[in-house]
Amino acid sequence: MQETNFRATANDALDTATTDVKTLVKDAQTLLTAAASLTGEKAEEMRTRGMKLLDSAMGKAGEYKTEAVVKGKQYAEATDVYVKENPWRTVAVAAGVGLLLGAILGRK
Repeated sequence: MQETNFRATANDALDTATTDVKTLVKDAQTLLTAAASLTGEKAEEMRTRGMKLLDSAMGKAGEYKTEAVVKGKQYAEATDVYVKENPWRTVAVAAGVGLLLGAILGRK
């Protein structure tokens, strides 16, 4: 049950991160494209705003990367605990997966 909630939370966070970064980059591209046709002070202002948006997108991406690393470590810890609490079940699952992969690869 905890693993399912963990996955749902991670998937929701990833979807949000992807949407946020895509939106920021798209806005920055729009501003920079518009600024390319302008000259003078207005163009410089638009380029500055575009660069700020791109910097913001990079910052968000860094935050999400950090969060992903933390979640990955939590998954690893949970897996470690499960393996230690259920060693024979883990061995059985690993043997089953190995047998299945062997059968699939043996057919080709």
